[in-house]
Amino acid sequence: MKKIHKKMSVTEQTYDLLRQSIFSGELSPDQELREEKIAKQIGVSRTPLRDALRRLSMDGLVVLRNGKPAKVATFTMESSLHLMEVRTLLETHNLRTVTPILSKEIIGQLRKNVSNQRKAIAKEDYETFVDLDRDFHLLLTKANRNKKLQDLILQMNSGDYRAFIILSNTLPQSADAACGEHESILEAVQDGGVERAVEAMNVHMNNIVKRITQ
Repeated sequence: MKKIHKKMSVTEQTYDLLRQSIFSGELSPDQELREEKIAKQIGVSRTPLRDALRRLSMDGLVVLRNGKPAKVATFTMESSLHLMEVRTLLETHNLRTVTPILSKEIIGQLRKNVSNQRKAIAKEDYETFVDLDRDFHLLLTKANRNKKLQDLILQMNSGDYRAFIILSNTLPQSADAACGEHESILEAVQDGGVERAVEAMNVHMNNIVKRITQ
């Protein structure tokens, strides 16, 4: 694991280093994060380390435990499939509402997002890809006036879901396919085809399930 530098805050750098280590698999699911060892390894005191661990727990990447070391999160297949079932219902319902009314501005933002996904994949920058993946789905909610639905889709594309995708270590194999599915969704919403957009989203959700269960 790398050591920190002094250009950013110590907490921010510690958070980034641990997050990158989880992304890369250097820190594996269910691995204990012993504060003394990690603090010495990356050259920080325990205070910024604890702050970083709290932030990672909010991301769903770390589990904090009373009286025990924190550990890298892990997920059961059953809970992941339940989450995907709910996410599919929300995402397809949203597309039925927003596809006919998406503005040129949002379409442009979606195009730029997908282009940036391709660039991130080419660089094997999967941390950036995951962020762009989340943003793609959130952009599709921008035209929806139902704030509760927006919040639920944000929740489905954050926290536990993102953590599972990261911890499943499928990104090098799945990112290109996922980006292609995003392109199909984009083509459908650009054309204003509601049923085509919903079908493209269903295909995307079903393929995510296939990728994580292989």
